[in-house]
Amino acid sequence: MSQISLDQSAIKRRQARLADWLCQRDLTAVLVTRPESVTWLTGAYIGPQFPMFATASAAGRVVLALPSRKQSLPCVADEVVSYVEKYLSTNRDSYENIAAATAALRAATEFSGPVGAELTSASHATLTAWSADWHDFDADFFQLRRRKEADELALMRQANEANRAMYALAREIIRPGVNELDLYRELHSVAVQTLGEPLSYFGQDFQCAARGGPPRNRVAQSGELYILDLGVGLRGYHTDNARTIAVSGEPTAAQRTAWESIIPVFAMVQEKIRPGVSCQAVYEDAQRMLATAPVGVFNHHLGHGVGLAPHEGPHLNPNWDDTFEVGDYLAIEPGLYAEGLNHGIRLENNYMVTETGVELLTDWPLEL
Repeated sequence: MSQISLDQSAIKRRQARLADWLCQRDLTAVLVTRPESVTWLTGAYIGPQFPMFATASAAGRVVLALPSRKQSLPCVADEVVSYVEKYLSTNRDSYENIAAATAALRAATEFSGPVGAELTSASHATLTAWSADWHDFDADFFQLRRRKEADELALMRQANEANRAMYALAREIIRPGVNELDLYRELHSVAVQTLGEPLSYFGQDFQCAARGGPPRNRVAQSGELYILDLGVGLRGYHTDNARTIAVSGEPTAAQRTAWESIIPVFAMVQEKIRPGVSCQAVYEDAQRMLATAPVGVFNHHLGHGVGLAPHEGPHLNPNWDDTFEVGDYLAIEPGLYAEGLNHGIRLENNYMVTETGVELLTDWPLEL
């Protein structure tokens, strides 16, 4: 895989969007403590071991606090400050590093007026380092993250190449007698080989003759279906796709009937999804279609956004009231499940919401 360099212009567009958002809400700045939000804001990714915090002002100034050994990490910020995260190669305890990151950021940042903060992720010690008028900014960040910029799409497109390679390999090696743990190992190996670097995430469903779950020390049997709902992480960004493979190589009549009932849902979503359309309405259309299937039940969401988390907005789920927006990156995953199917079929494609509809991003084989 070719290396993807930091796209400064795309990151600066995100920073400008955030500054506009702060102005619209009469906030002077925001304190950023959720790792995914810091990555979104600055392009920096360091993994889960150490904290990285940032501040961004309504005037557009961004200050980033990183562990000392990551201070030269490619990022886009007006100022980068650091804290000591280790002594003689021993990691400081997490609460010490949170305090150290906070102190480094506090020394470089003053707040005046109302300030946004991710109140569900910021510690009490971090918040009390400033005498600020705090306002919850959690939901705002999740809303801002929905619209994907070019650099985010490039990372997710490259990560999806690992998914494509995993499904191609799975179709070669799935057969009666294959062990779930062996397949898991092979899929992880081809994903790393495809991307040429360690994964920041590897999931989700690797069980045969089941709706999902981690791999077991179990072998696949003839007549079973193998749902592989797979995702990888590349520098914090996720993929999420699903394919179902007949273990014996030839699906039963009931399995083929279920598959034929699912496929039209993808045509429906490509016809119906537009900016401003209700996600609930599209979910309900899919539910009505799948309720007429001769075999199996559909009893989960129709899909969700993907990005810096495997599940983001928008939610194609009756428990949310989202509408589609330009820039939404979607995973659409209709399914049917029944004991007679051993155990069911789930198929998942990725789409991008455009000004006029949706673009299919994962045009890979769907066959059983």
